[in-house]
Amino acid sequence: MAIKTGDNIPPCTLKMMGKEGPEDITTSAIFSGKKVLLFAVPGAFTPGCSMTHLPGYVVNADKIKAKGVDTIICMAVNDAFVMGAWGKEQNADELLMLADGNGEFTAALGLELDGSGFGMGTRSQRFAMIVNDGTVTHINVEEGPGIDVSSAETMMALL
Repeated sequence: MAIKTGDNIPPCTLKMMGKEGPEDITTSAIFSGKKVLLFAVPGAFTPGCSMTHLPGYVVNADKIKAKGVDTIICMAVNDAFVMGAWGKEQNADELLMLADGNGEFTAALGLELDGSGFGMGTRSQRFAMIVNDGTVTHINVEEGPGIDVSSAETMMALL
């Protein structure tokens, strides 16, 4: 069953690129005592994600943070090297680029996507959520292709 408003973020460890390479970061460290806007994409460097989804958050990062968000996260079922490189290419300095390399966090959220028809294996659905101190206050999952309910503009209106 997919995570919903009012649920707590499950405990999990993700990866992010550090100065020396991939580093572990726990969901507790990410969400405890903070207001976080996390959006997930099916894959780094894919067309919709690179041309629309991530850029919307990059361009609006200051406005989102001005509304009280401590951390903006972009997450994908990719490795930390890919997420780090994609973040650099997209000038996503104000965002935390998280890798859910094995899809464990995505599975714990119940938001997997079968991308095997595209040669991508199991990935994350496209979604965005607002989390306050570890509790989901809003979650929007895209029902099909396109970027609407999980866009930066839609999520900003919920803050």
